[in-house]
Amino acid sequence: MKVYDTGSIRNVILLGHGGAGKTTVAEALAYVTGTIQRMGTVPDGNTISDYEKEEKRRKFSISTSLIPIEYKGEKGEYKINVLDSPGYFDFVGEVEEAVSAADAAVIVVNCKAGIEPGTVKAWELCEREKLPRLFFVTNMDDDHASFRQLVLDLEKRFGRSVAPFQLPIRENEKFVGFVNVVKMAGRRFTKKNEYEACDIPDYVQKNLGIARSALLEAVAETSDEYMEKYFSGEEFTIEEIQNALKENVRTCSIAPVLMGSGIHAQGFNVLLQIIEKYFPAPNESETVGVDASSGEHFSAKFNPEASLSAKVFKTIVDPFMGKYSLMKICTGTLRQSSEIYNVNRESMEKVGKLYILRGSEAIEVPELPAGDIGAVAKLSVTETGDSIAVRNAPVLYHGPHFPTPYTYMAYRAENKADEDKISTALSRMMEEDRTLRTAPDPENRQALLYGIGEQQLEVVQSKIRERYNAALLLEKPRFAYRETIKKTVKVQGRYKKQSGGHGQYGDVIMEFSPSGDNEKAYVFEEKVFGGSVPKNYFPAVEKGIQESCKKGPLAGYPVVGLKAVLLDGSYHPVDSSEQAFKTAASLAFKDGFLQAQPVLLEPIVSLKVTVPDSNTGDIMGDLTKRRGRVLGMNALHGGKQCIEAELPMSNLYGYNTDLRSMTGGSGIYEYEFVRYEQTPGDIQNQLVAEAEEAKAQE
Repeated sequence: MKVYDTGSIRNVILLGHGGAGKTTVAEALAYVTGTIQRMGTVPDGNTISDYEKEEKRRKFSISTSLIPIEYKGEKGEYKINVLDSPGYFDFVGEVEEAVSAADAAVIVVNCKAGIEPGTVKAWELCEREKLPRLFFVTNMDDDHASFRQLVLDLEKRFGRSVAPFQLPIRENEKFVGFVNVVKMAGRRFTKKNEYEACDIPDYVQKNLGIARSALLEAVAETSDEYMEKYFSGEEFTIEEIQNALKENVRTCSIAPVLMGSGIHAQGFNVLLQIIEKYFPAPNESETVGVDASSGEHFSAKFNPEASLSAKVFKTIVDPFMGKYSLMKICTGTLRQSSEIYNVNRESMEKVGKLYILRGSEAIEVPELPAGDIGAVAKLSVTETGDSIAVRNAPVLYHGPHFPTPYTYMAYRAENKADEDKISTALSRMMEEDRTLRTAPDPENRQALLYGIGEQQLEVVQSKIRERYNAALLLEKPRFAYRETIKKTVKVQGRYKKQSGGHGQYGDVIMEFSPSGDNEKAYVFEEKVFGGSVPKNYFPAVEKGIQESCKKGPLAGYPVVGLKAVLLDGSYHPVDSSEQAFKTAASLAFKDGFLQAQPVLLEPIVSLKVTVPDSNTGDIMGDLTKRRGRVLGMNALHGGKQCIEAELPMSNLYGYNTDLRSMTGGSGIYEYEFVRYEQTPGDIQNQLVAEAEEAKAQE
C-alpha cells in the first residue's frame, strides 16, 4: 500500500449494537473498493475483521480490527482506515481504544431491529468525544424493514440533527434503489454496489418533501446569507447545499442517515462518497496534549513536517502474530529504522519495520505521516496509552478512557503444571485488554480475575485454552466475611505438657468483649496484679491472640472488633515459656470466642446503578430481592436515573448479567466497599456449615 498524505486520510470507526452488521459493513467496504475479491460472511467465519478463533467460533467481534482501504473519489485517491469495533458491552475497552484514534464515526443500525442500547451508547460516545457521525442503516433488503419508522425513531431519540440523505425505492416489497435527497435524483441498483439514474416514484414524494425541507433548513442556519436566501425563496445550488452540509456534519450539527444492504454490498458507493466529502481529514482538526518538558498545554495541527509525536492506542500480543503497538501519528512522520522516545516510560525505543495492519495481515510500509494509523512490532517497554515523541520535544497525549472492571471471578489452574503458562498468558492478555486485571486475595486463598462482564472472562478462559494449551478454571469467589462477638465472657486457658526434661506450662485468665471498632482486629490490655503472670510473658499472650484472630473459630474468617484483657494466671519457674503462654492464650481465645455469642459480619457496598427511566421499577425490585436498601434516586440527562443503594457484596455476584437482561444492555453500575454488618442468622448458619464441610474434606 502506498503512503498517503494527511489530507487524503480518513479515520472512521464503526459503532453500533452487537449484531447490527458492523463487520459486514467493513467487509462490504473492502469488497467494493477492490481490497478483497470475494466477500466473506460472519456465519462462515471468513471475514477479514473477525480473524481470531474465538471470533469465528462465537460469530461476533471481540477485538477492534483495522481495515485500511483505498478509494478513488471525485478529487483523487483516499485511504480510509476503517476501525471495526465490537458491539457487545463486555468488550467496551476495545471500543474506547478505537474511538481514541478515530476522527469520525459510522453508527450502524439494523433497520429491522431499530434503535438498540448499543445505538444509544454509540451516540453518547460520539457526543463525549465530539466525533462527526452518520447513521448507516443495514438490512434494507429485509421485507419487514421500515426505514421511515426508523428515521422517526432516530429523530425522536437524538433530535433534529438526524437528517436522511436517502429514501428507499422498493418494487414488489424489494429494495431496488434509493432517492438522493441532496441531489433530488433517483438511483436504481444494477449490479451489486453499482447504480444508474431512474425516476423518483410518486409514493416517495411526500417523505421526500419532508426530508428535503429539513435539509434546506439546516443549510439556511449555517450563515446569515443562506438564511436570507432561504426566506426569499431562492433555490440553493447543489454546491451550496453540500458545502453547508459538510460544515454541519463536521461540527456535529447534522448526522446524515444512509442506507444499504451489507450482504448484497448495496449502498456503499454513497457511503464512501459521504466519508470522503463530509468527514474530516486529520489535518482539519488539532491534536491536543501536554508538553512534558514544561507541563504546558500543547496544541498543534496534524502536520507531517513537524517533530514526531504519536499515541499508542492499542496493543496486540499474539503467540503467532507477535507483539504490535498500534499508533496514530499526531505530528511529524515516523520512518523505518528510527529511534523514538517513550515519554511515559522516559525510555528510548528502536523502531524496525513499520506496518499497516489489515485484519491479521501485516503490510510493510516505509513511513507513516501525521494522521495515519500503523503498527510497530516488538517494542520492549511501550504499552497502550503511551505517548511517542522525539527526546527534545516530548509530548504527552491522553490515552484511551478505560472503564473500571467490577465483575470478578476466582481463577486457578486446573493442573498445577499449567500455573506458569496461565500466569504468562494472563500477563499478555492484560497488555492487549486494559479492562482485564488480576488481584491476589490471600485472605480467602484465591486469585481474582476482573473484567467488564462474565462473557469477557469466559473469552479469556477460551483464549488461554486455544492459544496457550492451558486450562483455566473460573469459580464463584469466596467473599471477605469477618467474625466478631456480641457479649463479654471470662475464661481460663491452661497449657500443660510434661515430657522428658523441661515441660511446658502456661496459664491465663482472660476477659473477651466487643471493642466497638471493627476496623481493628483486636485491642489487648493487661490487668494482672501481684506478678501471677510475669511481664516478660505479656507479649507472648498478645501474640497468641494476634495469631488466633487471623482465622476465627466460627467459620475460619478473620476476627475483628475484639477486646482481650489478661486478668490473671499462673506460671511455673522452670516449665513456663513464651511458647507455653502463647498457646494458653490461643486456647482461651477459642473457648471464650465461642461462648461470647459469635457472629459473622458481611461486607456491605455502596452501589450506583444508572438505567433508563423505564427500568427503575424493575431495578429497585431486584435490589430488594438481593437484600439491598435503596437510598435514593437522582435524575440524569437523557432520560436516565441513578439509583443509589447499599447491599451485601455477596449478592452482587452475577449482577452484571442480570442488569443487562433487565435493561437490554443499557444499564451500568459501580460500587465501593463501605462497612461490615451482621449477617442474617440463616445465611450465617449456611456459611458455618459450608466451612465445617470444607474442613472435613481437607
